[in-house]
Amino acid sequence: MKKALMVWGGWSGHEPKQCVDIFAPFLSSVGYDVEISESLDVYTDEDKMMALDLIVPVWTMGEISKAQCKGLLKAIESGVGIAGWHGGMGDSFRQSTDYQFMVGGQWVAHPGGVIDYVVNITNKTDPITAGLDDFKMHSEQYYMHVDPSNEVLAVTRFGGEHCPWIEGTVMPVVWKRRWGQGRVFYCSLGHVAKDFDVPEARTIVQRGMLWASR
Repeated sequence: MKKALMVWGGWSGHEPKQCVDIFAPFLSSVGYDVEISESLDVYTDEDKMMALDLIVPVWTMGEISKAQCKGLLKAIESGVGIAGWHGGMGDSFRQSTDYQFMVGGQWVAHPGGVIDYVVNITNKTDPITAGLDDFKMHSEQYYMHVDPSNEVLAVTRFGGEHCPWIEGTVMPVVWKRRWGQGRVFYCSLGHVAKDFDVPEARTIVQRGMLWASR
């Protein structure tokens, strides 16, 4: 049986526990033994980390120690997959550039707060996005600093209503990449648990987790 670790905490506004409650049952239903932790110290348990197939971080803001970050990155580099969404992975530890390097991006703004916007699928053949059409969201539209080495699967375009200087900017929403031998998946959707009532958003994260898994 494959093993997955979900680690949740940090800022409660992103409803980390509620989101874990959406995706932990999914992973169990497809054959994963799912462990749920509320402490970053689990990242320092090398034996446990190296035995995993998938890590799902759901932790916004906060701080990660050097030892915790080293343990996490070492596991991914060895081949353990990591998959996450929104601020639970893309705005976790603002002071840790090593962590951000692994993720492939970092949140910097969401102009206008919760707004209506469109997600455009740019890769219709990848297993994560195959068969999906463009779709609408009513949520935070993440503006991020993004690694150009990412393989981008979906994007969004910013209007100029809130920040005129970014009008027309095309921003990655879904990407995948490598960190050593490990697969890294990220999706900027998922401000709150209700966002995953949008079928495409939920499907992308579900498929992303399975793709990232060892």
